[in-house]
Amino acid sequence: MKFGVVVFPGSNCDDDTVFALRYNLKQEVVKLWHKDHDLQGCDFVILPGGFSYGDYLRSGAIARFSPIMNEVVAHANRGGYVMGICNGFQIVCEAGLTPGVLLRNNGQKFISKNIYLKSQTPHSMLTAGLDPDRALKIPIAHAEGRYFADADTLKALNDNDQILFRYCDADGQMTDAANPNGSLENIAGVCNAHRNVFGMMPHPERAADAALGNTDGKLILEQLLAVLPASF
Repeated sequence: MKFGVVVFPGSNCDDDTVFALRYNLKQEVVKLWHKDHDLQGCDFVILPGGFSYGDYLRSGAIARFSPIMNEVVAHANRGGYVMGICNGFQIVCEAGLTPGVLLRNNGQKFISKNIYLKSQTPHSMLTAGLDPDRALKIPIAHAEGRYFADADTLKALNDNDQILFRYCDADGQMTDAANPNGSLENIAGVCNAHRNVFGMMPHPERAADAALGNTDGKLILEQLLAVLPASF
């Protein structure tokens, strides 16, 4: 599988993502500049974390109109795979590729720390092989990570099994205290109805190497290689 990592002005997790894919997962990966109009034959496009366009207006609101996003949206609409991580999740939400929005954290402060999350569905390429009872330790770093959707959208996400991850504590309990930003229902990640576009606020690429003292994120990224897409 060939991966492409999009670089916007202000992206700062692109190299982390490339390293995780190229050296930890041994995959072919290229960088895609935000002004490009060519996905270079990539099967899977990742929008990385950072502060695209300085997070002016709303996080992701300007990046959504970058020239490369025309190709990313077309790729997703053809059934191609797209994943947004942190700022990338904000971008795919702004582009309408995943439901909901990301709002300011309920504490109105930037949060950077390790949190825990649990997979919520086996019916996704990103989560199919994960142990649903295991609490995974993954870093977060965001000021606008509070997931929000209206009541109808939230019901559809639950009914269609589109919620990928929820925040929990180290014991796997999904409590208010384990919710770092006030996200509805402790939601940390979702997918679209066709299950080919994924978004999550925590950073699996920052927990994908033994040198970092944590490889729980590698478990998440490995799912992209371990499961046949036709299974969904």
